[in-house]
Amino acid sequence: MIKNFIKNPYLAIFFDILVIFSLSVFVYLARPIATSKVVFIPKGGVGEIISYLANRNFNVGPVDRYAIYLIGRPQSGWIDMQGGELARIDFLKRLTTAKAAMTQITLIPGETRIVFLNQIASELNLDAKILNEQYEALAPLPDGFLTPNTYKIPLGISERHLAYYLVNSSKKAHEELARKIYGEFDEKRWFKILTIASVIQKEAANEAEMPTVASVIYNRLNKGMRLQMDGTLNYGVYSHEAVTAERIRTDMSEFNTYLNDGLPPTPVCAVSIAAIKAAINPANTEFLYFVLDRKTGKHKFAKTLAEHNQNVAAQR
Repeated sequence: MIKNFIKNPYLAIFFDILVIFSLSVFVYLARPIATSKVVFIPKGGVGEIISYLANRNFNVGPVDRYAIYLIGRPQSGWIDMQGGELARIDFLKRLTTAKAAMTQITLIPGETRIVFLNQIASELNLDAKILNEQYEALAPLPDGFLTPNTYKIPLGISERHLAYYLVNSSKKAHEELARKIYGEFDEKRWFKILTIASVIQKEAANEAEMPTVASVIYNRLNKGMRLQMDGTLNYGVYSHEAVTAERIRTDMSEFNTYLNDGLPPTPVCAVSIAAIKAAINPANTEFLYFVLDRKTGKHKFAKTLAEHNQNVAAQR
């Protein structure tokens, strides 16, 4: 039998080709692939997933598509890849088996980007400076772009991947909401709405007040009056600081609407859908002023300065 095999040149050639092919596959699957600790995999077919990874600089190609078919079906979501370098076969196996441990982070309406990112950096043992730098490199707005939500985040995610995930999730949410309301996503118009909504978010005592607060903003702008609203000074690291008379005098930033005309240059915080709706559809009022009623926790609105002064005096 063996003699016949050796004497048959076609069988010998086939055997040689099979050996060479097997060795090539073994060598190929043993090659290392550089990877981060966790990798996000979208839902889709094997070909789509391989293309997704290739577009994100993973060294994968058509051969890996067929290799995965033999191993199993890739999972969607965050995958724990351990990080560093993995043999190609181990990388492909982990795509089918290794779900990452998850945690949750929540961004509430009214919070500023830097306070939120610093907080989650502390919770996830990340570098807050790098996380903020990565956000600034990716986001079109310094604040107010991240959408309030509870995000599921894999433990071990890097600063770059977290920033990318948060920014892209928010971008998708903004575009979907804008198209639902306007039928299109006009970035300039939408960002102005976010800026107005952020002032509403900082100033309104509750959602029910938001359309009325919005009307005051538009009424003052239409009359050429400065907004003179404390909430615009709760930007950035000042998110939770009380706005004092000294702060109003000394803050020379563009966010000081006591010293500057018009709106702040950008949103001052994350905004809720309710605040966005109020910015788009303000109440129809003649109010120009409001002051917080400490007894009710709501605002008293006024059409004239004299009426407003009476409301302020009542709080003293």
